[in-house]
Amino acid sequence: MTKYIIRGDRSGVFYGEITEQKGQEVTIKNCRRLWSWDGAASLSQLASEGTKRPDNCRFTVTVESLTVLDAIELIPCTAEAVASIEEVKEWRVN
Repeated sequence: MTKYIIRGDRSGVFYGEITEQKGQEVTIKNCRRLWSWDGAASLSQLASEGTKRPDNCRFTVTVESLTVLDAIELIPCTAEAVASIEEVKEWRVN
């Protein structure tokens, strides 16, 4: 299944597999919020090449399912980007 970076108008940026879309409402499984990233100049580069600095990224824990109500951009990820993004450790408070 294709992985995507989904940008919400106000809700933030997400990464995962789109299971359903109805206009701007997008349901994502195996979803992580991309809080901050380094090593890519834009979301387009992140979806195309991944991050060059995975240790400087803050990607949250993975949730089973999440619905974004304000999606304004859906960017399919390349295999290279998927490998890079999934290499980033889950950002969490211990």
